[in-house]
Amino acid sequence: MSYPVNMEQTPVVKAFFDDDSNTISYVVSDPETKKAAVIDSVMDFDYAAGRTSFESADAIIAYVKENGISVDWLIETHAHADHLSAAPYLQRQLGGKIGIGSEIITVQNVFGKIFNEGTEFQRDGSQFDRLFEEGDTYQIGNLTAFVMHTPGHTPADMVHVVGDAAFVGDTLFMPDGGTARADFPGGDAGILYDSIQRLLALPDDMRLFMCHDYGPNGRDIRWETTVGEEKEHNIHVGKNADRDTFIKMRSERDATLDMPRLILPSIQVNTRAGQLPKEEENGTSYLKVPLNLL
Repeated sequence: MSYPVNMEQTPVVKAFFDDDSNTISYVVSDPETKKAAVIDSVMDFDYAAGRTSFESADAIIAYVKENGISVDWLIETHAHADHLSAAPYLQRQLGGKIGIGSEIITVQNVFGKIFNEGTEFQRDGSQFDRLFEEGDTYQIGNLTAFVMHTPGHTPADMVHVVGDAAFVGDTLFMPDGGTARADFPGGDAGILYDSIQRLLALPDDMRLFMCHDYGPNGRDIRWETTVGEEKEHNIHVGKNADRDTFIKMRSERDATLDMPRLILPSIQVNTRAGQLPKEEENGTSYLKVPLNLL
């Protein structure tokens, strides 16, 4: 489809790096109206102690308040498997609507079975304020954002494009990092390749902002590149790498990877739009560990 690309609009992008999960969160704001979206926020989680905290989210709140910014949106590019979302905490502090791709319903159904969730766990996306469909648009002040459905890593991945900036989630990494894995439930390497080709069809000077970076080969952490740089230099899909070669590489590589350290708590929380599971009769919320299923 044809997307409403507007390279004349340039949002202000402020990045926040979480070194525990190697996640980059963003505040994306309209310089004229000071309206903003927060993309892929992080709730701090000490897995060994089962303790949550909000230092990372508080840094976002401080930036927003110091700069007189008003938050309209709290965007999740997908249901992350490597960190827990802080969206509900930010919503209580700053307002804004929590949005994710409509295919979160597929993810909820898959993982609802894996975690043996009861009927009280809604599998209709109703935990979120907005379910985005392919090509949907929304406003951040005077900036018009649009969404691209980019499945493959998970069924619900979406890229959010705001003016000359695209926030790619886990669809793509920095050129020397390649691409995301495609072996989670509902993932597919061929579909991921197709999604990336659509992303790389955006203008060459479109700024791309990553959700993760791991500093390959010891380089400093980075999170911004361009479509042109990815097309030329990405180690997995650059220089017009063909689909069959990509599928073979991705499948073989994924078979060697361990599950993310926080996948079990992350999915249980993130499919609930960042909410913890319902408290039990003793007032405590619990997370499940399904054995021998992943």
